[in-house]
Amino acid sequence: MMQRSPRTSHWSVNMSAFSTGILVLTSPLNTLPLRIAPVLSSAAQVVERTLYVHLHPGLNLGSAAQARPVFIPPAADVSSLISRLYSNAANVCGHLDVRVLLTNIRAQQGLPPLTGAGNPFPSPQTLSQRPEVVLTDFALQDPGQSSLVAQCLRKYTGHCYVCTPTLASVLLHPQLEPLPEQEGFDIEEPEPLQTYSDVVVGGTFDRLHGAHKTLLNISCLLANKRFVIGVCDKELLKNKVLKELIEPYDLRVQKLKEFLQDVKPSLQYEIVPLSDPFGPSITDPNLECIVVSEETRKGGEAVNKKRQENGLSTLVLHEIQLLKDAHHSEIEEEKISSSSLRTRLLGTLLTPPKDRPHLTPFPYVIGLTGGSGSGKSSVACRLEALGAIRIDADQLGHQTYQPGEVAYQKVVEEFGSDILNEDKTINRRCLGRKVFNNKDRLKCLTDIVWPEIALLVKQRIRQAREQGKQVCVVDAAVLLEAGWVDMVHEVWVTIIPEEEAVSRITTRDRLTAEDARQRLQSQLSNMQQVEQANVVLCTLWDPEVTQRQVQKAWDLLQERISQRQLTGSHEL
Repeated sequence: MMQRSPRTSHWSVNMSAFSTGILVLTSPLNTLPLRIAPVLSSAAQVVERTLYVHLHPGLNLGSAAQARPVFIPPAADVSSLISRLYSNAANVCGHLDVRVLLTNIRAQQGLPPLTGAGNPFPSPQTLSQRPEVVLTDFALQDPGQSSLVAQCLRKYTGHCYVCTPTLASVLLHPQLEPLPEQEGFDIEEPEPLQTYSDVVVGGTFDRLHGAHKTLLNISCLLANKRFVIGVCDKELLKNKVLKELIEPYDLRVQKLKEFLQDVKPSLQYEIVPLSDPFGPSITDPNLECIVVSEETRKGGEAVNKKRQENGLSTLVLHEIQLLKDAHHSEIEEEKISSSSLRTRLLGTLLTPPKDRPHLTPFPYVIGLTGGSGSGKSSVACRLEALGAIRIDADQLGHQTYQPGEVAYQKVVEEFGSDILNEDKTINRRCLGRKVFNNKDRLKCLTDIVWPEIALLVKQRIRQAREQGKQVCVVDAAVLLEAGWVDMVHEVWVTIIPEEEAVSRITTRDRLTAEDARQRLQSQLSNMQQVEQANVVLCTLWDPEVTQRQVQKAWDLLQERISQRQLTGSHEL
């Protein structure tokens, strides 16, 4: 059951009422692992965006005199608990941004284990998001105490963190299986955790997820003074899966800083770009420990080899376990990873469509583009099979070169009658030789042809509207270059890695690999196209995977169209 404090107005277990919350965990360390999943599941019904987690095993909220923050000594159990917490969070409340706070987790010299002294919070800590509600797993012994416990909880939390003035409180009582042992403190002394002055880690840190947070949290737990974070940039991103969807370096750093400042503001943080696999880890003499996973342990060993070559002391390798991804698909990694998250972005709306009031609501027009060999036309055919009207701009381009068309006469006048075949049709190969490697002549040609193609596309869209069609897909290789985005509601882009594109082009068009690369280099890069895309698709994998992406994109599109209709009717 859940108890509602007087400051939690009209709260319902079926509705998320708060954007940001803080969860105060009070159960002893030996029983917390059993409580985490149900507690997080309950908390996710109350909080919808950011959930901070504050650890205070043994806190007695039934007594105002005892409900004071104290230093909790770092122990191996705390490290294990952090991993367990983020792993459970990924499974039961993946939509929440969970952050474990460590300001009160610090070794205090001269203190026996499991006791604390001093005040970890001389003044309340300011978090990046102000908590609107505080939740706890504290178990009421007497239901009549709920009001007192709620009051103590709010007071305790306000002493630790800057919260909203109307801070609400929720007491969570998850239904657990009977515990194998009676709840209480561990009888055995917890295993102490070795800490270090200066700690280093490296990674891409794209779209911060549970595995990143585990790595960062445990590194913060191990570090007493300074924490150095190397963030992969440029050259180190070249071979990443869907590298075009990796967040910009500055955005990744900004998110890292915010997260780390929340977790442990007392540390000195140094975030540096990595242009090679080692960075400062092989040159900084003050570093003592590097945090690695099973996957990156060899990299840590390579760091130590380099340090020895540079006459520096080796680093302690502190290894953490990878977090398993319970929701991974057949094309995703088994571990929680950024590449899997990027894969899940395929087919979704990455950026909202621009408002184009000059376009009619229907048909809703998708502009589909992509580099040579990217599978653009196959995606267009799949969308056509789902009910869209396909407008092949490349085919319309061929039509503009036919005798009698407006562009035909202009092209002949500009490039000469020697481009004509005996039957007076334009020899496209001959014309191509005249504009090849000549940007000025190529622009002359496109200035003639592209406007005529645009007119034909608009004509097809009008025909679709007259027929009552809902969705059109403009399949156009030069959609972005020609400036045709003003004709469409959304831009969809298909991408594949360059090497795969080269392989497809050489097989399909019987070109050499060098010619295929030249063709790709003459086009907009994947990155340039993705920057202008609302939706991105990738045809790298099996056709069934592409079909699922297209189906997802189509279903989400239908939802957006329905929402537009609903909004439009309300405005009327």
